Amino acid sequence: MSEALRAPGSVKRGPEQAVGDVPHYAALDLGTNNCRLLIATPTPRGFRVVEAYSRIVRLGEGLSQSGRLSEAAMERALAALKVSGEKVRRRRVVKFRAIATQACRMAVNGQAFVNRVANETGVNLQIITPHEEAKLSVTGCLNLLDYRHEAALVVDVGGGSTELSWVDLKGGESATPPPMRAWLSVPIGVVTLAERFPEGDVPTDGWYRQMVDHVKDQIAAFRRADPMKPVFEADRAHMVGTSGAITSLAGMHLRLPRYDRNRVDGIWMTRQQCDAAAAALLALTATERAAEPCIGPDRSDLVLAGAAILQAVQELWPCNRVRVADRGLREGILLALMAERGQNRTRKRRLGRGASRRTGSA
Repeated sequence: MSEALRAPGSVKRGPEQAVGDVPHYAALDLGTNNCRLLIATPTPRGFRVVEAYSRIVRLGEGLSQSGRLSEAAMERALAALKVSGEKVRRRRVVKFRAIATQACRMAVNGQAFVNRVANETGVNLQIITPHEEAKLSVTGCLNLLDYRHEAALVVDVGGGSTELSWVDLKGGESATPPPMRAWLSVPIGVVTLAERFPEGDVPTDGWYRQMVDHVKDQIAAFRRADPMKPVFEADRAHMVGTSGAITSLAGMHLRLPRYDRNRVDGIWMTRQQCDAAAAALLALTATERAAEPCIGPDRSDLVLAGAAILQAVQELWPCNRVRVADRGLREGILLALMAERGQNRTRKRRLGRGASRRTGSA
């Protein structure tokens, strides 16, 4: 059993995986809005998901005003983490990594909450840096990069922060992973933006524009990615957008009767299609948005904030094509865990062959 999961006092640890079983790996991402778990087995071209779990917990609710995680928010997250821990134990996972992001980074009681999680659920969360969060997002989206372009901007819109990663694709697919030329973490996500700009009874164009301009102000001062601007202005770059808000926009664009990851993950949307989907959302009340099958009541008050963040990035870094990603941190963690285990096995085989040669063994 991985060090990321230990049995709390009242929960028995599951048995170790039997020799010869297909190894199971698990990744958990506790964000400002969601708790997400993936359990998968490796395949020659990546991995196969055997179990997925996602629960909106709103861990960062009210955090931007108080600076603390509230008791109600922590209880919601603990409930989801207990379920996740039990799923990992039942699958007898060989490698498990659990991360926490902006809410725990920002809260004065973030580390205390992480300690409480370990004691009550057995899940050992690691609060990661914004830089690692950006790298994991890129890793999780590697299969969606289009090497016919010279660059890509991976935009990971979270609940409490947005990570932007500028990736150089000029080396082609042989340069894997492609170099990340610049990255930025903005402490604005769908939860924090929605709390800063509360929605009235009827959303207005002026209210929405305020959100877009606020995000643009936070991003525009960043200059380290400027050498890549000519590539974007010449439309030789594309964007990859990963977040629940962006996948909801894609579901609206496709007019799906219910959300279907297989239809959404990897689709291309033009800038005009993104704007049209945002405009369609802006024409709806919160109640009407909640009734949309690809949004639902848990996202109805956040999806426009996500659309505003995406639009702000598109206005500053223009490119005509956006690839929608229903993947991100968890997938990046899984790929890293599987690669690490493969490297360790290769190293052990080499050491074993070296020992055999030194002792004269057959």
